[in-house]
Amino acid sequence: MTPVSHDSIVSPPIHAAIAGEALIDLIRRPDGSYLPCLGGALYNLCRALARQGVGTQYLNPLSGDRFGRELAAQLAADGVTLAQPDPVQQVTSLAVVNLTAQGHPDYAFYREGVADRAVSAQSLEAACSRLPALQLVCTGALALDARDTGVYLPWLAAQRTAGRCVVVDANLRPSVMPDLVAYRSAVHAALAHAHIIKASDEDLEHLAVPGADALARAQHLLAANPQAHLLALTLGEEGAWLLHRNGVQCFAREAQSLQVVDTVGAGDSFLAGLLAHLLRQAQVDGGAESFAHVVARLTGDACQQALRHALASASLCVMEQGCVPPGWDAANAWSGLHPASQDPA
Repeated sequence: MTPVSHDSIVSPPIHAAIAGEALIDLIRRPDGSYLPCLGGALYNLCRALARQGVGTQYLNPLSGDRFGRELAAQLAADGVTLAQPDPVQQVTSLAVVNLTAQGHPDYAFYREGVADRAVSAQSLEAACSRLPALQLVCTGALALDARDTGVYLPWLAAQRTAGRCVVVDANLRPSVMPDLVAYRSAVHAALAHAHIIKASDEDLEHLAVPGADALARAQHLLAANPQAHLLALTLGEEGAWLLHRNGVQCFAREAQSLQVVDTVGAGDSFLAGLLAHLLRQAQVDGGAESFAHVVARLTGDACQQALRHALASASLCVMEQGCVPPGWDAANAWSGLHPASQDPA
């Protein structure tokens, strides 16, 4: 990955291809009205990666409606390229977001006949085949709907076979899935293809992963997916763990309380920070090795540094209204000025 800032005029080669939802979050305001915000976990991840200097392509189509045009314009502004630049006739997905008293989002989705689902495994594979520098692919969240397994599972398998690093963000939305058992099965099927897994403590509960606590569940999930090298476990304000198959376990939590505005996009910014840091490490240390091979042999120090950058990226996001992912320099500066606690007690 070319180590450039978000503000640079240099366009880095495409190292990351992201597939999944792009939608409009209609966020309820105190007066009862709704504020439309560009969103979707994988859409947010695209923006966050590009802002951290990673050459990123969004693989799903966007609508030609007003919301779709706004989604496309923001991606372009952040430096994300579109695999399908021509808009489609289907409408843009919508999510109605009510924030709880703790500032956590509560979602209701409208996703039938929408643009970001007008995609096939073949179109995803074709787009990736046109990216000679591609090192990782990522999906998750709403793309793990059991009704879409015919799209994403063959694509993930093909990307792994092609030697690319597969990243899956569980990011479950069980309240909007009609069949929770099928949904869990689809998520686990996607995780089985992953080199890197990201999951929250709530995700592990929804997946019914056994264990006495979140860390034990994460350890179980990593052990149950022998093809995975790395698992990131997020715990909200309680910090995050990074677990490696080689036995490395790193923890980080902000030492000081944050002024949290809301948590929309925090997990996406965390994952972007983690991947951006790992990609930069791979550029320095990996030589001709694939990114997946570099991830497989990460040291404890490398994991801790990547985790701190990921946490800083999430921390900066939660102090903004909506999803405002930080750039590399901002996250790097935050982690330098605000040392994190590495004690999970």
